[in-house]
Amino acid sequence: MGPPASFAAATDVGRIREGNEDAWTAVPERGLFAVADGMGGHAAGEIASRLAVRALEEGVAGDGALPGSVGDARRLLAGAVRAAGRRIRGEAREHPGRRGMGTTLTSLLLLPEGDGVLAHVGDSRAYRLRGGRLERLTRDHTWVQEQVDRGALSEDEARRHPASSVLTRALGTDAGAEPDVAEVEWKPGDLYLLCSDGLTAALPEPELAGALEETLAEAQDLEAVAGALVREANRRGGPDNITVVLVRT
Repeated sequence: MGPPASFAAATDVGRIREGNEDAWTAVPERGLFAVADGMGGHAAGEIASRLAVRALEEGVAGDGALPGSVGDARRLLAGAVRAAGRRIRGEAREHPGRRGMGTTLTSLLLLPEGDGVLAHVGDSRAYRLRGGRLERLTRDHTWVQEQVDRGALSEDEARRHPASSVLTRALGTDAGAEPDVAEVEWKPGDLYLLCSDGLTAALPEPELAGALEETLAEAQDLEAVAGALVREANRRGGPDNITVVLVRT
């Protein structure tokens, strides 16, 4: 069994896109949660994101064995993410119309006794709300993030930049795409947010923190909070598909 956790999820096509290429998964008994944001024409992005979360489920929860340590969990989750990339590339080879499809994947594996692991590729994000402070736990794999890291762009300029969605790493499109893997320590009462960039494009981080605190104050039910975040992103224009997974430990 995984750690004690409750979760809720919500997804929406947004106000601009014709289809929803996001996918998410939750296997709470194994402590596994993830969000993927696909890309590619002819519905290939939708296929890529769903292949990714399916491969993740099989890789982490398929054999029934729990990781014996944080090191085991790191290897297990990273291996499942790499397998997702291989599955997407294999699908693209078999179906030429799907060549070039890919996806982001941000995954969280919570273990008993306060340990956890994040594995992340792309620009979907993971946050943790603890003690009223929202902390980003992932770094975007985007061209604009590289410019921010170099000091060439501010965070605000990066958000507004026309190349803000250009990925430097994604599953399926690059055989060498390695996930960033990090350990996290969870505490009772933490709230984890996994989301596609449809949420963060509409809600900059200070406003996201405020919206999250406000909705939590109004409704302790996580489903209501997830739905409220999606509605707020749509109210602000819904520039992309919006997916939210909330996990409370």
